[in-house]
Amino acid sequence: MEKHLNENDFIVSKTDTKGIITYVNRIFMEMGEYSEEELLGKSHNIIRHPSMPKAVFKLLWNKIQNKEEIFAFVINQTKNKNDYWVFTNVTPSFDSNGNTIGYLSVRRKPKASALEIIKPLYKEMLSIEKSQGMDASIRFLEQTLNDKGISYDEFITTIQQ
Repeated sequence: MEKHLNENDFIVSKTDTKGIITYVNRIFMEMGEYSEEELLGKSHNIIRHPSMPKAVFKLLWNKIQNKEEIFAFVINQTKNKNDYWVFTNVTPSFDSNGNTIGYLSVRRKPKASALEIIKPLYKEMLSIEKSQGMDASIRFLEQTLNDKGISYDEFITTIQQ
């Protein structure tokens, strides 16, 4: 069953630098069908959906570990094997010396028109990952964006507008 965020809902979570959950808001728990106790101290990939391309997460981790924010479309899986799409923004959190101490993720409802573009793209990326590996999936995404003459960041934010 596919679940949907309400227009004004925001899912918020914080993790440490290894992706271990340190904070979740009520909407995260409701959408994920988990209790706070089941989430805190667990890897954020507890909600990873099997149809989500690993290449997108590699891109995400590369950006945030480089102290950059990233926007992405992600399909998540709930405790009860339901799924839901989000438009996410992940930003590093810093200490007073500029060292990364964790990550903040804020997710909201993606536009249906954006998902019409993302779903077939991710389906192709996942197919490539299964047959040729993650690096080939990344090259496919890069080539697709090059063909459009647009950067990843421009692409993602444009289709969500």
